[in-house]
Amino acid sequence: MTEDQDIVAVAKRLAPAVRDARDQAEQLRQTPPALAAEITRAGIYQMYLPRSMGGPETPPLTAFRVVEELSKADGSVGWCAMIATALSMNTARLPAEVGRDLAGTPADYRGAGSARPGGRAWAVPGGYRVKGRWNFASGIQNARWLYCTCIMMDGDKPEQTPTGTPVLRAVWVPRESVTIVDTWSVMGMRGTGSQDFTVDDVIVPAARSCPSDSPPLETGPLYNQRAWYVHLWTPSAANALGIARGAIDSLAEIAAIEASTMSANLLRDRSMVQTRIAEADAIVNAARAYVFDAVGTLWQTLSAGETPSDHAIAQGRLAIVHAMHESVRAVDKVFHAAGTNAIYTRLPLECAFRDVHVAVQHAAALPLYFESAGKVLLGLRPGDPGW
Repeated sequence: MTEDQDIVAVAKRLAPAVRDARDQAEQLRQTPPALAAEITRAGIYQMYLPRSMGGPETPPLTAFRVVEELSKADGSVGWCAMIATALSMNTARLPAEVGRDLAGTPADYRGAGSARPGGRAWAVPGGYRVKGRWNFASGIQNARWLYCTCIMMDGDKPEQTPTGTPVLRAVWVPRESVTIVDTWSVMGMRGTGSQDFTVDDVIVPAARSCPSDSPPLETGPLYNQRAWYVHLWTPSAANALGIARGAIDSLAEIAAIEASTMSANLLRDRSMVQTRIAEADAIVNAARAYVFDAVGTLWQTLSAGETPSDHAIAQGRLAIVHAMHESVRAVDKVFHAAGTNAIYTRLPLECAFRDVHVAVQHAAALPLYFESAGKVLLGLRPGDPGW
């Protein structure tokens, strides 16, 4: 068994424990600590950490399979694995020796944080003085490092780029130097613990920072700058598609034992339910196949040392945003097919419905990216950042 196959196999073995902890995750509003420890031991929270820093540098479609397996069992646990994986990728912008210091030996890099510029930073001898407040720090209770995007300040005024926009710098702050603000009262993804956090006049060494838009220092195909957002957001598609697959499986289980208040016939014996579950299955399978084709083709190009075309990048980005919106469509079909059975919190279908409607609010699913891909297909420039 290869290393890539092994981490997918571990995710599959963890799935029953993830399902068993689903109610506890909702109540705690975070991944239960014992489960988080198991996921940590598997290396799942640092899948994109570079090999030069002791990480696995996991190919994107392997990371997809891992997040998908966890998300089938519980969308929130899968989401935290997805976010931590994405944040481990940002270490590629740091020198290898700095990343090794962050991760430790053996590597145990667990990140949370925000790309939103919620903080301010002032240059001081040897580093930066940081203060601010950020939101949506998924998995913060289990994190070791907080990735914080800051506006660089000159006294009480923001520094400006030549184009007149604020200068942004990313800094890495240890978990013990931040304060969690309990704001996570939400409709879905309750188990992600995506709390706000504050930093108050913490000095960050210059080595643990970089311009927020700096190119990666790592040279492996995973960190190719042109493909950065394709690789970064491939696990986001996995999370949504995993939730949808879990919802389909849930309907199949419900349909075998449940009827309704209007009829004694089991749900599985009704033509409408049969049709809706088949439609949902086709939607998820087709969207997943598109992701594997587009991201897989791009990965082959990069692994061969070739430069990807604009079309290849557009296909990767389009496959991801398409998959996330199609996941919502599939979940909606099976949720409504289950009738009133779907609304009970004792059944996982209700949670999947809430979670997938939160998942699609992620930046990876912005409808703008359909337009951007369309521009590329028409021979135009996409016009939004990250392309």
